[in-house]
Amino acid sequence: MYQPYPSSGQPARAGAAIAPGITWYDVLGVMPGAETRKIQRKYEDKASLLRPELISGAPPDVVTAVRLAQELLDTAWDVLGDPDSRKRYDEAVRLRRSGGSLGQPGTGIESAGLAPADLGIIGGRTGRLGPRRRRNRPGAVPDVRGLFYQVCLEVASLRGLRVRTVRLTERPMAVDGLVVDQDPRPPTKAHRGSTLTVQVWHPPARPVALIGSGRSSPEAAALQARSGPKSWA
Repeated sequence: MYQPYPSSGQPARAGAAIAPGITWYDVLGVMPGAETRKIQRKYEDKASLLRPELISGAPPDVVTAVRLAQELLDTAWDVLGDPDSRKRYDEAVRLRRSGGSLGQPGTGIESAGLAPADLGIIGGRTGRLGPRRRRNRPGAVPDVRGLFYQVCLEVASLRGLRVRTVRLTERPMAVDGLVVDQDPRPPTKAHRGSTLTVQVWHPPARPVALIGSGRSSPEAAALQARSGPKSWA
């Protein structure tokens, strides 16, 4: 398992309300019926984007987001990587019936009405029983910092928020980005249809040095000359 930075030893946001309906499967980008080996591969793929050599030179806010992202990934793997833990989690969020079969896809924490901290569930039910009112009441802005960009989009969609993206890396790798900051921040409230601006960081594309030569290839040198100094703003 990748451990680019020492964790605090506490599960990240365990039991915290990021947004109703978001699960640890969403954090890793897998379906509830995925095999354990696929879940592990997804974990490793995302964690590999947080390696120290890819974060080297990043500003403090990026480093903070990377630490949080790693803790979220680790918690998701802890919950889903163990068959017994995963079974309890699936039953708690009604992804799995008590008989052992998987429930209907898309029935996450919102329908379960549960968020026990020992299972590390993200989110919790905030609605009331009975018919929904159509009035556009403001709701709490979700904290999407430390989430990968695709998960952030799903969280915002569930809240009816529009996402405006500010890219922090001038020449990024073609991989999923990481949300470093947002505006507005919690505990601000916003109406459905409001805009959530997120700052998204990607590992920068770097020239590849020739193996054993101790110097960059001409193509890499030309790329470096064109790219100039890195910009984090």
